[in-house]
Amino acid sequence: QVQLVESGGGLVQAGGSLRLSCAASRITFSFYAMGWYRQAPGKQRELVAAISSGGSANYADSVKGRFTISRDNTKNTVYLQMDSLKVEDTAVYYCNAKRSALVDHWGQGTQVTVSS
Repeated sequence: QVQLVESGGGLVQAGGSLRLSCAASRITFSFYAMGWYRQAPGKQRELVAAISSGGSANYADSVKGRFTISRDNTKNTVYLQMDSLKVEDTAVYYCNAKRSALVDHWGQGTQVTVSS
């Protein structure tokens, strides 16, 4: 069974930084596009950042210039470096691994709370 395990969430003050990690197992990691999504209370889940199997990254406009997604195929891990955090970044952050429309896996989520 595919496993995506997120870590690195927590409580941080506005302006601070966090680094999320997502370790994947039981998939050929290098074949997958990886993404970070988030869901705030009462809101829909939204894409934060994604990185293709080839390493191309894209970001939501709200996080451009503050967040950086990266991947280490030797460790089967994707990262999300989050700097200059804002209160509105508070959400549960989910890791996603996608190979096609039919092959799509999710982690359990990690809470990020940014205080003012």
